[in-house]
Amino acid sequence: MTIINFPRGQVDAVLDSLLLEVHISPGAKDKLKMFLQKLTENARSTGKRSRERSLEEASQILQKIPKEALHSVQTAGLHQLVQLLLTLQLEAVTTSSACRKLDQMLLVLAEVNNSIVLEEVQLCLYKLLHQQQVLSLKDLHIAGMFLEDSIVGREVLKAECTTLLSKVAELIPIVMSDEAARNGPLCYQMVKVCLQVFQLLHGQVAPLVYSKESVNMSVRDILEFLMSIILGEVSSRETRLLAGTAVAMLITTTTDSQCAESAAWSLLQITNTEPWRLTAGEVRVDCHPRGQDGVDRLAVSRGLLNCCRNDSLVSHRGNQGACLLLDGLFPLISALCEEKLDCHFYVFQVFTIWLKRVKECLSEVWEVTGSPLDSNLQQQLTQIIWSNAESPLDGVAEVARSAFCLFMEIYEKDCLHFGSTEKRLYVELLHRISELPWESKAKYSPLCAILPYAGTNKVLELYPALPSHILKCLSTNHLSPCASEVYRSFLQEQKRELTIIASQKALPTDQDLANQWAQRWQPIILEALTSDLTLLQNNASGHLLPSTLRTFPGAFNSLLSALDPTASGHLHAWASIISVQRATNGKSLWATDSPQSLKTLHLALSSLDDSVRLAALNMLCCSPKTKEAPSQVEYCALRNFIPLNLNSESSPFRQHLQAALRKFLMRIRDSCMAIIKGHNSKKGLTEEEEAELKQGVDFVDWLAQLSLVYLTPDSSYQRKKSILLLLFAVLETCTDTWSPDRKKGQPPANMSSLINWAKERGKWDFFSKSKMLVLISCLEDSTNEIRELSAELLLRFFPPSLPDDVTSVLFSQAERLVQSPRVQEAQMGALMIKLLLQKVDGAFKEGEKQSLKLIRFLLNKLEHHYLTAKSDMLLAARTTPIHGIVSALKRGLLEVPRMLVESEDCSVAGDIVSLLEKITLLLLGVLYGDQDTEDKEVPPSFCDMGNAISSLIGQAGLAGAGLDEDGEENVLLSEEHSLVLTCCWVSLKEIGIFLGSLVERILCEDFTLLTVEELRRASKVFKDIILKCRHWGAVEGCCIGFTKFCRALLSSNDSEIREIPTLILQQGLFVLQLPRSMSVTRRAAGLPMLILGVLAAEDSSKSRPLLASTINTLLDMARATLPQDWDQTLDLPQVCAVHTLQALVKGSCLGVAILQYTPAVAILSLTLLSSPCWAMRNAALQLYSSLCTRMLGQQPAGEEGSTKSGMSSPSFFNLYPALKPFLQGALESAAKDLHDATLLLHPSLYPVLTLLAKLQPGAEEQTRVLSQFLPPLFLLAASPVYGVRVMSSRALVSMITPAEYLATVLQLVEKLPESPDTPCCHNRLHGQLLQIRSILTRAMKANILSSVSEIVEGFESRLWLASSRQRCPLVRLAYVDIVKLLRGYCSGAFLTQLSSLLLQEIHRTPNIIEVGSASFHQSIVYFLCGDPEWACQVWQCLANSSMVVRLSLVKYASEGHDLRGTIVQQVMVRALQSNLKEALLDQNVEYKEAYLTALVEVMAPEEDSLALPRPSLPGFEEAWLQECVEVLFSDLEVERGGPGLISTALCAVSLLLSQSVDLSLLQRWCKLIEKHRYPEAPEALRTACAQSLCLCGFSVVSRSLTGSFILKELSTRLISTGVYLLQDESPQVRAKAAIFSSLLCCSRQPDAPQRCFNMQVNQALCSLLDLLVEEFWDTNGALEALVCHLPDCDLNDILQEAKETQCHSLYERDEANVFAEPSVISECLLPYLLHMAKHYPESSTLAENLEHWARNNAATVRKNITTCMQLQLGDVLNPDWLSLLTEPRFHGALSGLFTRASVLLQLLRECDTIRPLLDPLNLSTDLHHIHRQFVLNGVFLSQAFIDALSAE
Repeated sequence: MTIINFPRGQVDAVLDSLLLEVHISPGAKDKLKMFLQKLTENARSTGKRSRERSLEEASQILQKIPKEALHSVQTAGLHQLVQLLLTLQLEAVTTSSACRKLDQMLLVLAEVNNSIVLEEVQLCLYKLLHQQQVLSLKDLHIAGMFLEDSIVGREVLKAECTTLLSKVAELIPIVMSDEAARNGPLCYQMVKVCLQVFQLLHGQVAPLVYSKESVNMSVRDILEFLMSIILGEVSSRETRLLAGTAVAMLITTTTDSQCAESAAWSLLQITNTEPWRLTAGEVRVDCHPRGQDGVDRLAVSRGLLNCCRNDSLVSHRGNQGACLLLDGLFPLISALCEEKLDCHFYVFQVFTIWLKRVKECLSEVWEVTGSPLDSNLQQQLTQIIWSNAESPLDGVAEVARSAFCLFMEIYEKDCLHFGSTEKRLYVELLHRISELPWESKAKYSPLCAILPYAGTNKVLELYPALPSHILKCLSTNHLSPCASEVYRSFLQEQKRELTIIASQKALPTDQDLANQWAQRWQPIILEALTSDLTLLQNNASGHLLPSTLRTFPGAFNSLLSALDPTASGHLHAWASIISVQRATNGKSLWATDSPQSLKTLHLALSSLDDSVRLAALNMLCCSPKTKEAPSQVEYCALRNFIPLNLNSESSPFRQHLQAALRKFLMRIRDSCMAIIKGHNSKKGLTEEEEAELKQGVDFVDWLAQLSLVYLTPDSSYQRKKSILLLLFAVLETCTDTWSPDRKKGQPPANMSSLINWAKERGKWDFFSKSKMLVLISCLEDSTNEIRELSAELLLRFFPPSLPDDVTSVLFSQAERLVQSPRVQEAQMGALMIKLLLQKVDGAFKEGEKQSLKLIRFLLNKLEHHYLTAKSDMLLAARTTPIHGIVSALKRGLLEVPRMLVESEDCSVAGDIVSLLEKITLLLLGVLYGDQDTEDKEVPPSFCDMGNAISSLIGQAGLAGAGLDEDGEENVLLSEEHSLVLTCCWVSLKEIGIFLGSLVERILCEDFTLLTVEELRRASKVFKDIILKCRHWGAVEGCCIGFTKFCRALLSSNDSEIREIPTLILQQGLFVLQLPRSMSVTRRAAGLPMLILGVLAAEDSSKSRPLLASTINTLLDMARATLPQDWDQTLDLPQVCAVHTLQALVKGSCLGVAILQYTPAVAILSLTLLSSPCWAMRNAALQLYSSLCTRMLGQQPAGEEGSTKSGMSSPSFFNLYPALKPFLQGALESAAKDLHDATLLLHPSLYPVLTLLAKLQPGAEEQTRVLSQFLPPLFLLAASPVYGVRVMSSRALVSMITPAEYLATVLQLVEKLPESPDTPCCHNRLHGQLLQIRSILTRAMKANILSSVSEIVEGFESRLWLASSRQRCPLVRLAYVDIVKLLRGYCSGAFLTQLSSLLLQEIHRTPNIIEVGSASFHQSIVYFLCGDPEWACQVWQCLANSSMVVRLSLVKYASEGHDLRGTIVQQVMVRALQSNLKEALLDQNVEYKEAYLTALVEVMAPEEDSLALPRPSLPGFEEAWLQECVEVLFSDLEVERGGPGLISTALCAVSLLLSQSVDLSLLQRWCKLIEKHRYPEAPEALRTACAQSLCLCGFSVVSRSLTGSFILKELSTRLISTGVYLLQDESPQVRAKAAIFSSLLCCSRQPDAPQRCFNMQVNQALCSLLDLLVEEFWDTNGALEALVCHLPDCDLNDILQEAKETQCHSLYERDEANVFAEPSVISECLLPYLLHMAKHYPESSTLAENLEHWARNNAATVRKNITTCMQLQLGDVLNPDWLSLLTEPRFHGALSGLFTRASVLLQLLRECDTIRPLLDPLNLSTDLHHIHRQFVLNGVFLSQAFIDALSAE
């Protein structure tokens, strides 16, 4: 944003003259002074919102000045004031809103003295229109502003209309002769001014066109100019479209509709390919087409539709009876819609405009035609809309929805007018919609459009599957908005219908309406809300529920009464319903003092399910009224909820948490401000108001303090992110910080009154130095997000300048970090530099800005680093790497507002380009091993790079650095090697990004900082990096900057600058065609990225000539014949061309522009699959894969995953019609060869089938056009290639309409041989069965298996296909799979006969290996297990079955089929138990692991029912059980097998020991899970430990609670393990451990529930600790179970290491558990340790343990407290302290120290025997002193520590 060049002296002169006026009252003078101050503020502001606000305030002030006072101003003063406003207007000429606001002020002055205002405006325009020079771009902007935004200016220009047109006409030859001007903003602004003149001065323009006496040559020249633009003289699409509107506006300036109509028909000659003449009134212009690209016709039709009046659009053309709207424009627009142009979005927009004009002109159309709309026209309209409903082009599908609504409205009016009651179109469209699969996005928008006209009953009658389809759509992300809209429309229409029906009687109540809704929709809504699918749950609660409760408020009671919060899934539904009800009407259940509701609320807030907790949180926070004060229940609930939910793993949870709390804080703020406002008027507050105000202020202060406590480096990323988001919410809501760039969310005007009230009571001190230090410490966080959020908080809310000591220390730290070889640390330093640049100027004396000095300092540093690297690269890589300084310069110059502007005079940009060029050459020279890289076009291989760097290291005297102990070459890179490589690659990447962004900023803001030669050198830097650096990250990063660079150059007005990218592209294509001496493109991909960078920079609003020529060049190169002596090891130009095409297709930066070339590229790629060159085939296959992804658009994440696209086959071929004959030909060719028994390979066949298989079937009428695909697909069922048979069966489904599914299946079944004696081809038989299976699978999903009796009968009669008489296992497998699908329709006798055959089959031992037999046997097992009777028989034969059958059985059991409580489960349990020992001794690891998994799955109860009494393990002999357990233990203790087997064995042994009383076995088991609970163990083992706690640990702890004293010590160890696992890095491990805690909690309740309620992880942790101190506090291991989780408190080593700033390695080693939070766990444990200390006298065991612990820790505590006391903490920040603040271990150790000290202090009060160890008074005093010092210096301890120190 540039600052207006505002003349300060002019303001002072105006102010002085006004203040000298004696006739103006002092009050008026003050207001005039304020008015001028606001104008000055507007001129000096940089933010758009700030400028708008200052202008608005100035306007309000001016209007409040009495008119008498303004009349008293002298004429000279008024002249000056008007001149001042006009100056502002001219400077803000491109901002329409500002100009209009200033014009309002001029109108106020015009009311005082109109002549002065008119005189000044006339003078201004006279200088503009009567100057000698031609109009400049700014002149055109000024003229446009006076036309558009100035009432007085428009009146003046009416008299000067011909002069203005003449001046515009003068400019035409100059613009048209210069390509830059022709295609740039100057031409666009000329056209815009012409349009404004024709539109706003039409009364003056019309005679110049339609009157013979007044015809003006300037108008003719302008019309000719506009037509040449439309016909393609200009490449800018926006300019051509605007020109079309301008021409249409010109010909409609006349009031004579016949003249306008005649001119419009003349303009429609635009379709001619030969020269033609345009006649508009008396003006005639010869038009010369340049070749039709569609934009000419688009511009004309768009202009005519927008500008023509209704009478011109619908009147007959002479005697021909032709109507311009229907007969002239529609054929033109429909033809454009059929063409696949790159401007298709605009074409379809014009089609929608045409529909709007038809709707507006409908009555006139009826008068002219005298009949309803033609049926052919209806069909055409339907086809156009439908074919665009699935378009992948951005915005087209949305416009199609609007078009469909317009069409339906037109059709309905047409039917009503002519009395047509049949309305067949609705029925036809509904049939068509219902035929489409639910995955088709195109069906839902038309459905919404039809609903209001067809009615809900008719829709459900013709489309009964709609409710189930809505549920399926809600299970996929990209379809949920469509389904939600359909549901919302349906409800609104249903309510409207019910209201109309009931209006004849008494009006229905809300409950009556809700009952009608419930009959149709309540089961569907409840199914969605209680579903196991999270996405379905969330979409139902987020979309369906709000629509339901807004439309039918009475549904709330109906839904709530159907729920049981204790049932599975119902708690989420309950919370969602209450939350939505609260948001829609503000009612809260706890306001009615309902104990049950409060209990359910607390359950929801502590649920393990994130979505349940979020719904409950929304229920607490939201309210329709922002002034509704929160209740005591809400305050208490949130104080408990927030600390427990700060470390959520889910990013959406954190975002929703912030949003909910922002709403809550707004309620607090607004309700408190309402009270204070009342106080100002009432002169006092009641006690209730005072308490409410205090409660709100205290909560905000508590939340801010909580943020500071937890924002420590040793907190997890999740907690820090949540805290920063909450801090944003607090500061945005409860401060008066104005955000200039935000339109909403600004603080209320009187916010300061509430802030002052809070500060008077010692609250809301958000911006102290200590709190600033907390955020500054986050600038060195290991994650980018935390750093950026912290910096944004500091910049946006904290004071504009930093304290001097903070600035100094921060600068030192930044300087150190930007010189770090670690990339992450360098980024930290760059961010600090950015912060300093924005904060530093306010802290220094006047003179040269300190920020500019800092930029110059960075440049000097960069040059120093370059020189160091030039002399000693290894030293530079270690101590002065380049990337950090480059990143700091980038952030400083480009991200700090106005920094680049202020450095313009320092020639910074040229120095940077020169220096970056030298650095690039140096770094590339290092990678080449040769500084002379100018003539080297081929980049070095990675091996060459390695050798070059090794040589460099050797020259530095470290020749043996890359060798191992034996002197041989080390496989791993040495530290030195990594340093040099990282320095080179990261620096090159940063240089590319910085250079591109710098040039873009310079050229876009029109600075003259770089010469053309410097830009050419910059382009060479990009080419060198992209083409000569093989590292993908460096190339990709550089390409980001390169695209910005090219985009800026291509947008320049300088032709020399614009030619640079074109030249780069030409050079790239030339290099691509050269034969290679080595492989480059396939590996490094530099060349394709270079070409992509140039093409992506091309202006998308123009015709993209570079893209078109490049694609054609690449296609020609790829089609070129291969040389006879080609070498597979080298890159061929043809292969390079294909790889480049793939880069263009795959690159998202080209967007939909590439789609128009996809048919040609697809045909090329499929053709090249037959190339003899492997590299060509490989490249073609990659290209084809990328192309399919691009063509098919977004993939649904539904039931079928990525196997199906959302696009239907008719829509696909409508979008890409050129592909249809080619794909059809490929299929027919392969089918013909197959039919002729010619064994030929067709490499393109499988890819073609794969593409077709991804399509959805279409509606019957559309899909019938694709019937030519069916014969070859049926023939391909006989292919000898298995994959072709499979894929052809899937492709067949896409080509058949759903209505033909069953008929096609029946036809295929009839072709199956009825007996083994019938001759048949096995491949064809197998292929036909696959086709039957695919169609039936699709039919079942579409729920259209209504009448399948003939199919079943035919299939049952061919039972021999599953018998041994059919010798092919694959055929038998396909038959069985089909029977699985039809099982519910088959006869019992047939199923019995088939099952008997299959049971015999799995016991048969084949003589030879049969291909497919293993899959067949697995299918048999799954089929037989689907019937309980046969399942029992199969399981009883487990021991005697083959390995394949046994493995299939146990895998089936492990898949979690719902068999609990059935006879099959009992049989499975017995079989698994009886064969357990043999399985454990089996050497097949896969079988053993699957067997143990099945054992656990079948025998373990459901997790939420584990709290119920469990039966003992049946069927086990004690000795046998003991033997199995010993085998498992022997494997576990020596860790035999991988993590998967060990984890499964651990779960199995846990299950077997769940009822055991053998203490020795339980101790061995406990030792195992203690071994694997640590974060270093594999995740699978930690998960198994958590599951083992649920399987066995729960039983052990429960028994110890009921009197088994011998198990108590073991229980404390298990609880401690649970605490470990609840802090695990893996969410799955934590969730399992939380279930263990939840089970224990439920089992302790007096009336235990039937199902266990699973608690949130942190709640579960507290529950475990509660259990420990309540039930096991006097157990021997209880104290150790707590203190083992405390962090180490030794500070001395930490203090010493914090002073070391030198990096010892390039990469930091991550903690084993990054989720662990030492400070938080210390805070959590403290109350429990204090509780145990208070129980000191009550147990001798506890007393002994506490005394022992105290003696071991007293000296350590004393020593570390002394260390803390010795820290030199004063008012001035020092670097050592900042290093400590950013050290995670320091904060962990500090919390551990305070925890130990607090417990010792408590013990010293309780126990006399340990008092000699420490003096309690001195200890307490020291701790208080340390705490005070730390708080002042940025360390905030939790309130738990403060309370412990304050306790008596």
